Amino acid sequence: MRAQFVLSEIGVGLRRNLTMTFAVIVSVALSLALFGGALLMREQVSTMKDYWYDKVNVSIFLCNKSDGATSAKCAKGAVTAQQKEQIEADLKKMDIVETVHHETADEAYKHYKEQYGDTAIASVVTPDQMQESFRVKLKDPEKYKVVATAFAGRDGVESVQDQRNILQNLFDLMNGMNIAALGVMGLMLVIALMLIVNTVRVSAFSRRRETGIMRLVGATNFYIQMPFIMEAAFAGLLGGAVACVMLLVGRYFLIDHGIALADKMQLVNFIGWDAVFAKLPLVIAIGLLMPALAAFVALRKYLKV
Repeated sequence: MRAQFVLSEIGVGLRRNLTMTFAVIVSVALSLALFGGALLMREQVSTMKDYWYDKVNVSIFLCNKSDGATSAKCAKGAVTAQQKEQIEADLKKMDIVETVHHETADEAYKHYKEQYGDTAIASVVTPDQMQESFRVKLKDPEKYKVVATAFAGRDGVESVQDQRNILQNLFDLMNGMNIAALGVMGLMLVIALMLIVNTVRVSAFSRRRETGIMRLVGATNFYIQMPFIMEAAFAGLLGGAVACVMLLVGRYFLIDHGIALADKMQLVNFIGWDAVFAKLPLVIAIGLLMPALAAFVALRKYLKV
């Protein structure tokens, strides 16, 4: 097959269906940009989980003098020195525990004042109202229930809390956004495939005389179909390239500049440029292969000469 002939046929097809080709490029670009964005969002959630789950602790809150009237678990009164020693000793015996830090009521009051010192309620809170606690760092944060089962309900223990629950709502929100992006991507992908099929049908119909002549002189099906497939692949490749640009620009303006989330949310460990560049070959490959396969399937049905 002569490359010059194929290239000339691609040029003719693109010129004849310029508007529909442009629609295909836009649809492919949007769907692949959403696809790449969803992949990056999923990686961002995974990165944040790894970063924060490694830092959060399991907190074992101990009963104080005022808890007896408000909590049935502390009906026997405030935690005793012996109970604290036993809890700490049992924690250090557990294989899953990495470190144990005892936070006194005075330390808890100091931290509370640092966080909420400007609020009205902070002015009436006293150190004796604050709970002592053990801050437990686990080797595997997923094994929180082992600690909760062992210490919840013990004398002197008011509650056992996993700080991951504070972050779980954020992760659930981000996962929901990711699912929504995938849903919109699926819709755009269907629209792009329909446009590709219609573009190929129109192109094949407009060149039915040429393809009929080629069939009469002995051209194979593959030889006849190749220009149409290459047209769709070229449009998809352009759409994939636009999607890559959108991902790069989005990463640049959302995180580094413009909105600059990296400066406004310094506690968040954002994904780097390497994660974005790693997704670009996949976006390009899908942008190239998806339209080509759609065109091949469409031609088997609609290219009748």
